Amino acid sequence: MRIAVDHRTTYRFTEPQGRLVQMLRLTPADTYDQTVARWRIDVSCDARLRDGRDGFGNLVTMLYAEGPLDTVEIAVKGEVLTSHSDGIVRGAPEPLPPAVYLRVTPATTPDPSLAIFAREVGGSNPLDRLHRLNAALHDRFGCERSRPEPGLGASEAFERETATPRDLAHMFCACARTLGLPARYVTGYHLGEEHRPTPHGWAEAHVDGLGWVGFDPCMGLSPEEDYVRVAVALDAAGASPVAGSRLGDGEEQLAVDVSVTGAS
Repeated sequence: MRIAVDHRTTYRFTEPQGRLVQMLRLTPADTYDQTVARWRIDVSCDARLRDGRDGFGNLVTMLYAEGPLDTVEIAVKGEVLTSHSDGIVRGAPEPLPPAVYLRVTPATTPDPSLAIFAREVGGSNPLDRLHRLNAALHDRFGCERSRPEPGLGASEAFERETATPRDLAHMFCACARTLGLPARYVTGYHLGEEHRPTPHGWAEAHVDGLGWVGFDPCMGLSPEEDYVRVAVALDAAGASPVAGSRLGDGEEQLAVDVSVTGAS
C-alpha cells in the first residue's frame, strides 16, 4: 500500500519567544515491510535542522530557532510504501536488548486491578496471551479519539469506560510487563476505521523466537499495511512526535492537523 502523510504542527505564543529547541520524532525508518519513498520536514521560520538517532534507535531531527518567534509551523509531508507483515516488525533498528522494555514508567505503572486483569486473560503461550490481552482491552473500552488527558497513567485510565489510543497502548504495555513480556509504545499513522485519517499510538511486545509484534488495542488487531510506524519508547512521552523547550514568557497554543491517505 502507498500511504501519503501530511502532518502540520503549529505553535502560537502569546509573547515572542527568544529561542526554540525541539526534538522531532517525525521521520519513519525503512524496515522489511515499510519503505520511505519520500519524506521532508519544513519549518516556517529560519531554523537549523540536524538529523540523528535517539537512544531507542528512532530517527530524530533537532530543530534550533532564534527569536523573536510569535508562530512556528512544522510541516511534514511524505509517502511510505507498506506491505503485509502479520504484525511482525522485521528489519527495524534495535540498539537495545528487549529486556530494557520491561522497565516500568509513571505512565505504565500497573495497580493490582490491572495486574489481575492481565493474568486473567489466559493463553496457551506468550503470543496467544498477547493476542488475548489485545482483544480483552479492545472489548473492555470504547476507543475515544479526543486528545489524551495530560499525565493520565495506565492504572487511572483502566478505571474509566472509554480510553484514547495512547491510554490503551499504555495499559497494554503495563499488562504485558506484569506478565514478564517486554513491551513498548509506538507512534505513527493509521488510515483508521473507514479510512478516517488520524495520528495514532499502539504497542509492540517481544516474543522469544519471533521478535517484536505489533498490537493495537484500539482496533483489537495487529498493525498491518495501513499503518506507518515512526518511533518507539517505553511510553508515549519518550516517543512524542515533538518535544523540547522554549525561552520566553507567555502561554503556548498548539494545533495539529494530520491528513493520511492510502492507495493499494
